[in-house]
Amino acid sequence: MRIPTLGRTPGDRSSRLRIPPVWEHPFLNVFRHFKVDEWKRSTKEGDVATVMDNTLKCTVYRIRGSVSASNYIQLPKTSTQSLGLTGRYLYVLFRPLSTKHFIIHLDLSTKDGQVIRVSLSNLFKEFKSTATWLQFPFICEAGMSRKDLAGVAPPGARWTCLQLDLHDILLVYLNLHYSHLKRVRLCSSLLVRSLYTSDLCFDPAVTVTEARQARLPVTPMPREMAFPVPKGESWHDRYVHIRYPSNSSVAASEPVQKSCFPPKAVFPRHVPQLLSHLVTFSKPKQDKVSPEVQMLGPTASYRAPSAPGPLPEESLSCEHSEVSSVSGPNGHSREPSACTDATDKHAADNGLQVSVRKLAVVATDLEDVAMHESFLPDPVLRLKGVIGFGGHSTKWALWTKDGSAVVYPCHAVIVVLHVDSCEQRFFLGHTDKVSALALDGSNSLLASAQTQTPSMLRLWDFQTGDCLSLFRSPVHTVCSLSFSNSGALLCGVGKDHHGRTMVVVWDMDQVRQGGEAVILTKVHTDIDIQAFEVASFDETRMVSCGRGSVRLWRLRSGGLRSCPVDLGEHHTLEFTDLAFGQAQDSHTLYVCSRSGHILEIDHQRMAVQHTRRLLPMQTPGSPLPQKQTFSSGPGIAISSLSVSQAACAVGSEDGYLRLWPLDFSSVLLEAEHEGPISSVRLSPDGLHVLSTTSSGHLGFLDIPSREYSVLMRSHTALVLALAIECSRGQLATVSRDQTVRIWDLATLQQLYDFTSPEEAPCAVAFHPKQPIFFCGFSSGAIRSFSLEVAEVLVEHSIPVWYRCHRGAITGLVASPDGSLLFSTCSQGTLSQYHCVSTCSRVLHVAANVVCQDTCLSPNALTVSGDSHLLAFVGPSKYTVTIKDASSLDNLLQVDVSTLDVGSSRLDSAVALCFGPAPPSHLLVSTSSNKVVVLDSTSGRVVRELSGVYPMTCPSLALSGDARFLLTAADRAIKVWDYSMKTGPDCQVYIGHSEPVQAVAFTPDQQQLLSVGDAIFFWDILAFPERSSSGSIQGSPGVPLTCDAGLNARQLEDPVSGANGLPRQQVPVPSQTPPPWLGICAGPSEGSDGTFSVLDDEGPSEESHGAEGLHQTSGPPVLVQKEAYGARDGVRGAADGLRSFGMLSHTCGWPSKQGGQSTRRARAQPAVRPDSYKHFTARYKASQMAKNVSFPAAGDELLHLKTVVGYNGNGRANVIWRPDTGFFAYTCGRLVVVEDLHSGAQQHWFGHPEEISTLALSHDAQVLASASGRGGSTSYCQIRVWDVPGGSCQQLLSHHCTAVQALAFSLDDRLLVTLGQLCRGDYGDCTLALWSTATYELVSSTHLLEPVHGVAFNPWDTSELACVGQGTLTWWLMQHCGSDINLQTHQEPIPEAVGAGELTSLCYGAEPLLYCGSNAGQICVWDTRARRCFLAWGADSGEIGVLLCSGSRLVSGSNTRRLRLWAVGAVPELRRKGSGASSSSVFMERELTLDGAIVSAVFHDSMDMGVVGTTAGTLWYVSWTEGTSTRLISGHRSKVNEVVFSPSESHCATCGDDGSVRVWSLASMELVIQFQVLNQSCLCLAWSPTSCGHPEQQHVAAGYSDGTLRVFNISQTAMELKMHPHPAALTAIFFSADGQTILSGDKDGLIAVSCPRTGMTVRVLSDHRGARISTIQSTNKEYKEFGVEGTDLWLAASGDQRVSIWASDWLQGHCELVDWLSFPAPTLLEDPGCPPPSLAAFCPWDRALLVCTGLGPHPEVIFYSLRQKQVVEKIPLPFFAISLSLSPGARLIAIGFTERVLRLVDCVTEATQDFAGHDDWVQLCRFTPSAHLLFTAAHNEILVWEVTGS
Repeated sequence: MRIPTLGRTPGDRSSRLRIPPVWEHPFLNVFRHFKVDEWKRSTKEGDVATVMDNTLKCTVYRIRGSVSASNYIQLPKTSTQSLGLTGRYLYVLFRPLSTKHFIIHLDLSTKDGQVIRVSLSNLFKEFKSTATWLQFPFICEAGMSRKDLAGVAPPGARWTCLQLDLHDILLVYLNLHYSHLKRVRLCSSLLVRSLYTSDLCFDPAVTVTEARQARLPVTPMPREMAFPVPKGESWHDRYVHIRYPSNSSVAASEPVQKSCFPPKAVFPRHVPQLLSHLVTFSKPKQDKVSPEVQMLGPTASYRAPSAPGPLPEESLSCEHSEVSSVSGPNGHSREPSACTDATDKHAADNGLQVSVRKLAVVATDLEDVAMHESFLPDPVLRLKGVIGFGGHSTKWALWTKDGSAVVYPCHAVIVVLHVDSCEQRFFLGHTDKVSALALDGSNSLLASAQTQTPSMLRLWDFQTGDCLSLFRSPVHTVCSLSFSNSGALLCGVGKDHHGRTMVVVWDMDQVRQGGEAVILTKVHTDIDIQAFEVASFDETRMVSCGRGSVRLWRLRSGGLRSCPVDLGEHHTLEFTDLAFGQAQDSHTLYVCSRSGHILEIDHQRMAVQHTRRLLPMQTPGSPLPQKQTFSSGPGIAISSLSVSQAACAVGSEDGYLRLWPLDFSSVLLEAEHEGPISSVRLSPDGLHVLSTTSSGHLGFLDIPSREYSVLMRSHTALVLALAIECSRGQLATVSRDQTVRIWDLATLQQLYDFTSPEEAPCAVAFHPKQPIFFCGFSSGAIRSFSLEVAEVLVEHSIPVWYRCHRGAITGLVASPDGSLLFSTCSQGTLSQYHCVSTCSRVLHVAANVVCQDTCLSPNALTVSGDSHLLAFVGPSKYTVTIKDASSLDNLLQVDVSTLDVGSSRLDSAVALCFGPAPPSHLLVSTSSNKVVVLDSTSGRVVRELSGVYPMTCPSLALSGDARFLLTAADRAIKVWDYSMKTGPDCQVYIGHSEPVQAVAFTPDQQQLLSVGDAIFFWDILAFPERSSSGSIQGSPGVPLTCDAGLNARQLEDPVSGANGLPRQQVPVPSQTPPPWLGICAGPSEGSDGTFSVLDDEGPSEESHGAEGLHQTSGPPVLVQKEAYGARDGVRGAADGLRSFGMLSHTCGWPSKQGGQSTRRARAQPAVRPDSYKHFTARYKASQMAKNVSFPAAGDELLHLKTVVGYNGNGRANVIWRPDTGFFAYTCGRLVVVEDLHSGAQQHWFGHPEEISTLALSHDAQVLASASGRGGSTSYCQIRVWDVPGGSCQQLLSHHCTAVQALAFSLDDRLLVTLGQLCRGDYGDCTLALWSTATYELVSSTHLLEPVHGVAFNPWDTSELACVGQGTLTWWLMQHCGSDINLQTHQEPIPEAVGAGELTSLCYGAEPLLYCGSNAGQICVWDTRARRCFLAWGADSGEIGVLLCSGSRLVSGSNTRRLRLWAVGAVPELRRKGSGASSSSVFMERELTLDGAIVSAVFHDSMDMGVVGTTAGTLWYVSWTEGTSTRLISGHRSKVNEVVFSPSESHCATCGDDGSVRVWSLASMELVIQFQVLNQSCLCLAWSPTSCGHPEQQHVAAGYSDGTLRVFNISQTAMELKMHPHPAALTAIFFSADGQTILSGDKDGLIAVSCPRTGMTVRVLSDHRGARISTIQSTNKEYKEFGVEGTDLWLAASGDQRVSIWASDWLQGHCELVDWLSFPAPTLLEDPGCPPPSLAAFCPWDRALLVCTGLGPHPEVIFYSLRQKQVVEKIPLPFFAISLSLSPGARLIAIGFTERVLRLVDCVTEATQDFAGHDDWVQLCRFTPSAHLLFTAAHNEILVWEVTGS
């Protein structure tokens, strides 16, 4: 761990950021760089010439011609080249030619390798979007109607600076991430000066001189790019500036749904003005109106304009412009957003004039602004699993090179399924069904083709999943793909548009370098091709087979030629598949046919060597075929074959997979399938045979074990409906393939299926409380089936028939209370059933009440959540009826056809859904593409979502907490933030290749399902929200907790968004008062500076929502939210500029003065101040042990090597001197001094309690540290350290309360200490002064009011200032001999400031003093005049940290924000008073960290610094680089376990904060973090080396909710989640072979689980009733200790019992070896909290058991399993709470509640005690090599080096 030097970010921490090359910064002239005038690297076509432009006074390029496609400039020269420009903004300086059209084409490359074309033209009439093309209309004419948008450029068209944000264009409209600009084509007719790229957002209307003189918070246009402006004229009068998207500089990086009406482009204002509240502008009549320039595209989200500047002294009068309703970002109607900028004109001192072009602006309240912001995570869904296989074809399933995974298509999705773990990963991007797949020999490239004509091919990086290239194939339908072994060639076969067979060969060389696939050759042929393959031994040779043909192909001299094999008598056969022989048999080609023939062909001689035929063989009287042989007679159709070095696998249409030796003498193995086999593939090692069937089955045969495993089953037709069972986690689906299938949601495996060949199933529903499901059929029948008796489902022998319907069942639903079942049919009948018992009965049948529409959606029938209401569509499709669910009485009928009175057609209802009650709302999807929310009592329209889809939405679902609304239509799913009452935002997800038929949430609301072509299982990357009582005003459902003290603006900044751009605007004021943030405050775990992917899996990169600042250093984090919590604050937050102006009052000296040396006031009751600034020590029940003997110096067996963590509970406890490199911080009771270059640490011991604060003398020679008062001491300790020597010089004690602040005077002659009460009343603060010469107390004063901060005056060493409640106090020191008298001068806080308490202070330029308040204001005081003359709202929360140097000020608050302010104008404001309105303070940068800011220290230049937060994290901040880097981090709460990888390269820790953190053992830097929110991780285990592949590292973690999760460290993902326990897991361990997990809970149950299947195979209850404290497993000989089994494991419980077991889990064997019971301990201080029972196998003798916590006395017990008795005891001074045995030397580490660590030498029984923790040592663990020892106390982790090992 080291801090980067000034101006540089460490390379290892910034690898995730896109850093443009130096030559592109700050901007790049594209024409000059590519030397357009030479036309060597660019090309021109048609009428292109250079002319002199009179306006710009320079040479420009003129492109003209009537045909745009024939007159253009293109960069680069050829389509295979790429510009490779990474700048975010593209500036096009051009002028449209009058009365002409023009087109600009941009080819943008995305991070996943796609190429997107963006076109802008005044030819386009409307915005259009496809997957690869965006078309934006360009409108230059003012006053145009929308129906007449397109048009030529008007006469006198002006030069335009077109600024395109390429990053946001791709992100907003296609949800893609921009990589670089690939190609530009400028087409006639226009004049162009040049193109520029940059990462900076320039303002073309501001010059560098103007910006510098006026100190404007904008980036002026460089002189090279600027347009000339004559003196006295305005830039905007001569030119046009278009920035698109209009809010790109402040746009949040989140996708916006397309709609039919686009946003308008922004004209940046000349001089941004500061507005303290949102206002509206109207155009003054006397102002000139510039032509309106628009760029049309999908409407972006609302962003309120705001810019810094002086507060106008007169109010701004504004009018409201009439505007028409337009379509918002989500298609619903709303008022247009105020996203327009204005041309500002400064008048004299009489106020501010603003002129705006004809773009209306609507006044919006801030709460309404927040409503327009999306609080959805981005993305909110992640595809977790897909149930399905095939789609277009079931023949494509491939092994990976290592044989560990299978690659196959599922309609439009490509799935990689890991055979062992059943984990899926996906290749997403195809828009239609995948028709062919191919993998190269090294598994680096994957090729796929889709069926849509013309066929599109995608090339993927198989390891990363990135799409490298997307290109169109000349073949209209690709049916086969084949790679050469090296991946250099790709061959494709298919049909052209005439139906002729075509073979195409592509060169792949340029694809790997970012280029495109190049067609080498393409050949038409009249022969039929069923299979085509490139030879592995020669990539220029290929072979094909088909009807009557086997041909050999060769690529030579750019041409592809073929030659047929002479087949002789077999020339009429239909050949289906082929395979090359392996290794020594490589010259042999095997070909199979539909008639059962297998031909062996010598492809070198082009001759058939052998012919064999597969024939059925039956014995007389037996209907079943026996073993097959090759002979004569009718054959069995062979569909596929595969060859290894020793065997040939054959798949046939009779459903058999047969394995033959290469001589085909006899069948080795055969496996029968449920349908015809489509393909077979032998694995690379030849040990597994993969097979697929036309019925949608995918599985493999394990040859050594002769076992067949099914990997995937699927429906073979469209899935029509689904139902979810709540308690068992099961899913039921019905399909057009006439089957009903039951699936396990945990494993995605099929449990049962039911086939009905005579009648088709139509609807399905589960009973909510019984193991029963109901199914409705096309015949009108409804059957119920039991899930408890599997035989019933298979035999279909006990169905219950209901013949109440004459038509097909259209709806089927059970009431949530399980009492009633309802069904509807196509003939209009509604039936009600009583289904409480297994034998259901009919209650009511009502005819002609339901809409008689055979195409009615299954969602047209629904029951409310309280089971009281029933709603359906009927009697007609225009009516929605609501009935009483019990009596079926009509309650309400709503005519939906009249809801839209302005519509010319009748509206009909399509789907229904009840919302949670209360309120009782019914959601109705209508045929006019709307979702209407009705009050189910009155029928009135509550809400309306318009333009939900461009077509009818047949399915919708609302989550249980009413936060998410799902709608589905066509092939897309939309997720809406339903909790947003105004303009809910949505996200669109695609993946289905056919229309989605139904969507539903899982019962836990953590996942959702969508069905159509397949079954998609999605993770919801968000969480159920709290009730309204926990919500923040203006942000429904956003929780407010101690762990997430965030207001609504912290989740979304309506001003700036969170796009990571430098923010140079003062934020809009927050309307919500900040919550108090205490020592535990901070964001929810997981928002500690990393981008969090919520729920079950998914690592991601770290990206803070700081304006212009990007987190670069954090490890990947996987976050799962179990219940509720605040979302990560990854977006910027809008807050405080409540007021900013001059305070003109003048106050004299205060009346209260004091002159005595020591003064004691009468104690007054005081209320706890609203300040998080005060240090409050964490509560500890333990005390330091007395009479502990520590080893002599030099004899220690342990040496403290590393401290992991930083005490975020301290205040101002970080020291950094950039000039000397001295860096120190605190962790618990230790002062840690770290070398920033090597990472080596020094540790200063001495404090008995937690250290509260630090201070460094100005000469950096002395460090002062203060700690709280211990149980045995009356005063707090203040230690004075000699920095060079690292020794304690002085020990001071005076304060009986916690010391909250320390400070040295400028001359280092005095030290001031500020104490406070730590019990919460803060009524007895003490201020003490010490002489640093003798360290004697020279003055002490007891304060009447709480004081929050103290600082010495840097210009007068006899003065110091204090801030507190209501006042600012100056203390004047008068020396009287050796004593010092203090005189006080108090100034009240002016009412205009609006702050109740001042919480922080720092001195600036003489004579300025800056103070921060608990309300977020910063006020500036003149220390000479003793008056406050300036204040502004700098934050929405309490400001606890202020630092100033020169003209820059840094503020930190409890809202987690760190802000950099430019305060260079403040001295001028002090001199000029209220007349200084031409310049002001503005915010330069902002950063949101992971907790409240408690400590900060910066370089004198304020460019870089170190910041500490309450989350226990130290950040390095570089304002210059715009980065923040995590330096030190640790757990926020108690650490529960430490485990180590077998190789000892990494270790993992878990804690009560729900995180599992993986550290590099060499550097102790955080590598990976897995996070589960609102749960505690209580135990941890690392898989042994014997578990599977050694490179696959797994960690198993147990949680407080009884769940067990298995994390894959190599893939940074969660592989498995199980729930084996009803109570919290307390112990977990892998078996010795790693194939079994043993886990114990607090109730004493022990579960045996299989991580491969996720099943719990056994539960042991022998320890029931007592907490399982230890589980450990080790190897043993099979018959050792007289019992069978290879595993020996133990379990210890809190009732002083230990059980030892022998097991062989593969055989299902488990046997008790021994059982130990001990009496309970005696003489306990707290009998209700006995010590834990700890036991472990002795590493140097596994027949020995080492136990502690057992028996009446504190001792270590050695028990022999062979002798069945205790063989040795070692007494202890206290009862142990942690235990670890060294695998090396015979050492035992023991931790005590008395904060002592003891090391026991078992050979000599010598002991050594060590102290370093400030709480009990709850954990100690030796590493496998025994070189290191880890100990933990609460959240502190100490790493000790074992010197005696």
